[in-house]
Amino acid sequence: MARSKETFGKKEREKKRLRKRKDKEEKKAERKAEAENSGSSLDEMIVYLDEFGNFTDTPPDENAKKKEIDVSKIQLGAAVVEEFNLDEVRKGKIDFFNHEKGFGFIIESETSEKYFVHINNVKYEGIDAGHKVNFQLEEGFKGLSAINVKKLDLKKEAEDKAAAKAKAEAAATEGEGTEGDKPAAETDAKSDDTPEEKA
Repeated sequence: MARSKETFGKKEREKKRLRKRKDKEEKKAERKAEAENSGSSLDEMIVYLDEFGNFTDTPPDENAKKKEIDVSKIQLGAAVVEEFNLDEVRKGKIDFFNHEKGFGFIIESETSEKYFVHINNVKYEGIDAGHKVNFQLEEGFKGLSAINVKKLDLKKEAEDKAAAKAKAEAAATEGEGTEGDKPAAETDAKSDDTPEEKA
C-alpha cells in the first residue's frame, strides 16, 4: 500500500486557507448588514465646507450675506519692497572694517540694517570699528552699499546738541513770561543786585 500524499503541512495550509475564506465571507456579510441597517443615502454622505473651510453636514445658506473681497488688494508673488531715498544722509556705526582687504560693514543707527562699505567710498582714512559715521547709500551689484562715508566729529556733534538744548531752554523761559509779568519782589531783588556788582 502506498502512503497518503497528504502531509501535516499540507493539511495545516488547507485549514488556514479555509479559515481566511470563512473570515472574509463573514466580514462581507457584516458590511452588507451595516449598509442595509444604516440606510445611508447620497444626501447623508455629502459633506459641505463652511466659509472658514471647516467640514459640516449642513448645506450653506443661500440667503446669507457674503463678504465681498477686493481682488485688486490680493498680492501675488513676493512682497513689495518699499522704496526709500538713497541720497539721504544717514548715521551709523562701523561694525567691522578690514584695512588689509579694504572693506567693512556699517550698522545704521535708526534701522539697525547692515550695509557693505569699500575703502574707495570712504572720505576719511582713519575709520575703524566702533567709529560713528555719516553715509549715503547706492544700489550695488549685490544690494545696497554705503558711499561718501565720513567720520562724525563728536566734538561738533556735542556742541550742536548743547546749542540746541540751550535754544530749547531759552524758548521755554521766553514762553513763561517777561520781567514785567514777574512779581514785584523778584524785580526789586534784581535791581538791588545790580548796583552792588558795579560797586
